[in-house]
Amino acid sequence: MTLLELIVACGILLVLATAAMPVARFTVMRQKESELRRDLREMRDAIDSYKDAADRNRIRVAVGTEGYPPDLQTLVDGVDIVAQSGAGQGTPLPGQPGGGVIPGNSPVTPLGSTSASSNPAAGNAIHKVRFLRRIPVDPITGHADWGQRAVQDDPDSTSWGGQNVFDVYSLSLATALDGTRYSGW
Repeated sequence: MTLLELIVACGILLVLATAAMPVARFTVMRQKESELRRDLREMRDAIDSYKDAADRNRIRVAVGTEGYPPDLQTLVDGVDIVAQSGAGQGTPLPGQPGGGVIPGNSPVTPLGSTSASSNPAAGNAIHKVRFLRRIPVDPITGHADWGQRAVQDDPDSTSWGGQNVFDVYSLSLATALDGTRYSGW
């Protein structure tokens, strides 16, 4: 009788384990999709912060780039930003909560800064600003390679013109749990 009970118990465990496998797969995919959304949002926010600083004439940009970064590595390496301060108050930098200003100090930069005074008499200071700590790894493909679009590219283009980075997307051709392609996010 004991052997029969053991076989029945193993059969029940096998059926339960088989039923739990698809649930576990969907949970892993949901986590990867959530991470992909977070990484895309982080990179797009960094691109927007760079564009905002360029629009405020704090970053030197090349003609024809429309103020967008030339590539993703520029967001990691950082750029020199001219921060003007007056009466002990710094001018807020883009992307900073609460204006990014500490009273009596120069502006707070997104990821730290090294300062060198360019024109102390005029109240201008140059700060090195990094908009991203690193280029994130695409959780779907497992690589830090991302599709990029320039302002001059078509909205649905799959090839990057190389002039600037207006948008990023996943290079995965797989379909998400909601039926859309990851590359369309």
